[in-house]
Amino acid sequence: MLGQQIKAGRIARKWTAAELAERIGVDRRTVAAIEAGDPGVSLGNAFNAADILGVPLFGAEDGAELARLRREGRDRLALLPTRVGKPRKRTEPDDDF
Repeated sequence: MLGQQIKAGRIARKWTAAELAERIGVDRRTVAAIEAGDPGVSLGNAFNAADILGVPLFGAEDGAELARLRREGRDRLALLPTRVGKPRKRTEPDDDF
């Protein structure tokens, strides 16, 4: 879905894939992979393309809203444990003595 939105944004701006590639510092084939939703594409490259084209990320329409969502996420994470591990099995002492 993100790839489709990036492609739509690029076409709306009348940019070629090569023009977008130049703006985000990648190869034209990488832009084609982003737009195709190729899972092997770097998430950073996809986010850079979305940012340059003004494609909203995480439901945020602008930078201020994205910053607010980032703060809320950081606050939520602060309430969670810093480590997660599997519970240790408790051994019961033998009553056979």
